Amino acid sequence: MTDLQLTHAIIGAAIAVHRELGPGLLEAVYEECLCYELTLGKIPFERQKPIPAIYKGAKLDCGYRADIVVLSRVIIEIKAITSVAPIHDAVMLTYLRLSGCKIGLLINFHSAVLKDGVKRYVWKYVPADAEKEN
Repeated sequence: MTDLQLTHAIIGAAIAVHRELGPGLLEAVYEECLCYELTLGKIPFERQKPIPAIYKGAKLDCGYRADIVVLSRVIIEIKAITSVAPIHDAVMLTYLRLSGCKIGLLINFHSAVLKDGVKRYVWKYVPADAEKEN
């Protein structure tokens, strides 16, 4: 599955959850339901995956956890908030940098229309297909 196909599948699963539940619930509910949808779609993921901080070459477990990591390629951060703030952008970019993942999706389920609540991030992106060629 290409990166584009994977992110489309993830967003499709999130839209299915949002259509069923709508906005207004806790992040934990959306996380649980999105994991269920990913499982139904046979998309492998890790939930609450620890992300170590690298400080002066030392790997430190500081309690950072990504909500969902799909195929070690895409980090999903789930929110249920009125609006995304610049700190959320900074956190996602830091998660991408520390994890080695290249793609991030911040999904804010509090949006009336979910597509307005999806934000994509990239970190030093090289398509998976191009990496195989090198």
